[in-house]
Amino acid sequence: MSRQIRNGIVDYLEILQMSGIGEVNKLQPLPQEQNPSAASPAQQSPVAKPEPAQRKTLQQAVLETKEPEEKIIPKKNTETDLTEKIAAIVNSGTSGKTEKIRLLAQEVAKCSRCSELAFSRIQTVFGQGNLDSELVFIGEAPGEDEDKQGIPFVGRSGQQLNDIITKGMRISRDEIYICNILRCRPPKNRNPLPVEAERCRPFLDATLEIIKPKYICCLGTVAAQNLLHTERTIGQLRGKVMEYQASFGTIKVVCTYHPSYLLRSPGAKKDAWEDIKILMNEMGLPILPIGK
Repeated sequence: MSRQIRNGIVDYLEILQMSGIGEVNKLQPLPQEQNPSAASPAQQSPVAKPEPAQRKTLQQAVLETKEPEEKIIPKKNTETDLTEKIAAIVNSGTSGKTEKIRLLAQEVAKCSRCSELAFSRIQTVFGQGNLDSELVFIGEAPGEDEDKQGIPFVGRSGQQLNDIITKGMRISRDEIYICNILRCRPPKNRNPLPVEAERCRPFLDATLEIIKPKYICCLGTVAAQNLLHTERTIGQLRGKVMEYQASFGTIKVVCTYHPSYLLRSPGAKKDAWEDIKILMNEMGLPILPIGK
């Protein structure tokens, strides 16, 4: 290495030292060139070397400089955030039922808590009907037709439910409210998974809190088990009146077969009609023979 290059490095390191990078071991400049004949190597004064402990490389100096501390921003608890949003919607003193349901439906429409359902659905299916109704029908989940139209209980199962309401109970479908345990269609119409029902439960509870029904009719095992937090089958739950304790009061519950089951097993329609008569009796509706 030539003297000019070496001395240039020394000057550069001194500038870095003055800039605050830290102590940098200064390289000793080469002594001035001497006439080799002027003195022998033995007569030349040796250049003093620093002690090993005093040496500090540029790399060490750079590593010893303190980096600014990274600010850690706490992640938002999405579960808490959703709970707070739902509570704010339900407890809003300035919004009516229609506005509350609209805002709640917006939260459902953008929900992605169940990644499989959010990926496979066409759209969410919130609910439909009279928000002042005393009666709410609850099914398990949307099917293919519901997923396409965004309305609960359409297609063949919907027509079967319509017959129960209009021909059996002698009321209009528009007079009651209908929704499901899940607001998304499970792939291939499989039953909702427990974790999916749990994630969707706040939306169901909020819907009931807004409508405040006096009666609920659970359609099928999935709806009954999830609403009532029980493992009993629909055969064990139907044929009687039970009570569900909501935050706003007690709701009377009647469970019966799902309309799609009645399509597969027409012989069960007689038992389903007996369940509906129990519900009508509790509601004080007149019971007339079907078709008359």
